[in-house]
Amino acid sequence: MNKLADELNTTLSSTVIIDLLSDFGTRIYWPKLGILAQAADAKGKDINATIGIALDEDGSPMRLDFIQELIDLPPKDVFPYAPGFGKPELRSKWKGFLIEKNPGLKHKSFSMPVVTHALTHGLSLCGDLLINQGDEIIVPSPYWGNYNLIFSERKGAKVLTFPLFDNNKFNLRGLDNMLSADGEKKIIVLNFPNNPTGYTPTIEEADQIVNVIRKNAEHKKIAAIIDDAYFGLVYEEGILKESLFTKLCDLHENVLAVKVDGPTKEDYVWGFRVGFISFGLKGASDSVYDAMIQKLGGAIRSEISNCSHPSQSLLLKAYENQDYWKAKSEKFNILKRRYKEIKVISEGIGLDSGYRPFPFNSGYFMCLKLNSADAENVRQKLLKNYSTGIISIGKDIIRVAFSATPTNQIKDLFDNISDAVIDCNEQNSQKQ
Repeated sequence: MNKLADELNTTLSSTVIIDLLSDFGTRIYWPKLGILAQAADAKGKDINATIGIALDEDGSPMRLDFIQELIDLPPKDVFPYAPGFGKPELRSKWKGFLIEKNPGLKHKSFSMPVVTHALTHGLSLCGDLLINQGDEIIVPSPYWGNYNLIFSERKGAKVLTFPLFDNNKFNLRGLDNMLSADGEKKIIVLNFPNNPTGYTPTIEEADQIVNVIRKNAEHKKIAAIIDDAYFGLVYEEGILKESLFTKLCDLHENVLAVKVDGPTKEDYVWGFRVGFISFGLKGASDSVYDAMIQKLGGAIRSEISNCSHPSQSLLLKAYENQDYWKAKSEKFNILKRRYKEIKVISEGIGLDSGYRPFPFNSGYFMCLKLNSADAENVRQKLLKNYSTGIISIGKDIIRVAFSATPTNQIKDLFDNISDAVIDCNEQNSQKQ
């Protein structure tokens, strides 16, 4: 074991984190005496022959002029490598945003966010730090299919599921059964607004989820990964608007809360590939958080070195714009209008429609449960006969992305789905 890893593990040894770390998470460390650290020592010196970038004769970053002309940012904020943990100004700004968007965090302790290469990378890093091959990870179903690649195929974990809904409400019994099953270490991923269903728990349900986790934490060691990819896109009153991380970050000494979030959907910058990871644990000291940040930084360094500097700089500039919140609200209202349109349509779906909607109140998506038609057959029928694309999930669920559907196409979308379902059901009848 490397000495630096030993030092970090010693710091973490007084917390539940030491028992939740994977073998890799135990071994990894930030190379304090590595190239990056030595380059930082030389910053500001008259002669600096450390970091592996090229400088022009005037000491500015070497660059192709025609590329620089495409980006309205100073060269220093574009062409050099970004710091390993992310731009400090952006990390501080995001932490401030977390408190602003989640007032419950105002007087709670949680780590400084670390920049990741967007949320998929953030979730993969969680797997690096917490999951050994053969470990089990609990996920409500239906869930984002990429979890299979991230946790199962890359990390070798076994994805255990329980139905997300019980009588059109969050399935508290299913969650409790999973957490109370055999095994001292439990890892759970909770994603609200949920992809694919577009569901966020009510405030009451959120409190009940927290109570289930608290009860099980008396006898289990729990890592709760909060996938906040669609955070903030809540369209109804009475629905949880703060992140579940707010309630979990100081819940219990046996619950490590990990918030994975970013501007991808919140700020409509899917191609920027910037995300954040923050840690919360009841009673954790600043040194504990620093140790986790160093391990996370080591994991990033060992995999992609660092994250996109231009994207981070562009975001920071956007966040300093006086019109940021206004512009953000305008886009939110477009999505909300589409949601309201679909809500009216969904309330008119009868028992003879051949499908029914799952509960939905937020996010980008909603799902339809097919009564008898095969989801993939419906998808193919829509493509071939109705010039319409949807996503099929398993045998009997289709996902509709109203985020990508202009409001004036929503009625046609659902008319086409209804017709395609009828076509498939008629074909099935003829075959029988």
